[in-house]
Amino acid sequence: MPIEINIDGRTALVEELKRDGNLVTFKVDDEIYEVDAMRVGQGLYSMIYKGRSYNLEMIDNGSPRHYTVNSFHDSWQLEVIDAQTRYRMNRSKGDDTDSGNTIVSPMPGKIVKIPVKTGDAVEAGQTLIIVSAMKMESEFKAKSAGTVKSVHVAEGDTVDSNKVLVVVE
Repeated sequence: MPIEINIDGRTALVEELKRDGNLVTFKVDDEIYEVDAMRVGQGLYSMIYKGRSYNLEMIDNGSPRHYTVNSFHDSWQLEVIDAQTRYRMNRSKGDDTDSGNTIVSPMPGKIVKIPVKTGDAVEAGQTLIIVSAMKMESEFKAKSAGTVKSVHVAEGDTVDSNKVLVVVE
């Protein structure tokens, strides 16, 4: 079954077609790749593609769906687009309350952690709140720098979808 992966803003449809030991054949969008891939350590992979060797390091960014992938020369941000992420993206399309730095719950869930409080200065990309929904935790980050204007929930609260959680101005 294919999965969607966002790599530095580009979404690709990836599907494993065949696996024979370390030899893996997979499809990325419409291209077929045959790679000799081997896990050599925690988050470390050695791959051979068209006779060239590549070493990749996958660093977990605190969420099971977000990674930084490093090679010798390059670095990429990678996100696995699962059902929860797709739901959140679809729910926020055309929703004015999601513009700016207002964090709105995309679905019912439980507040796991709020690492900021009213009056805190935050940077773009800083985690504002962590919500557990559908047995997964989602981090919601500041879209731009600002000051936390209000926090509408507390850790441990259960929230409905479309509830305003944190506002940054």
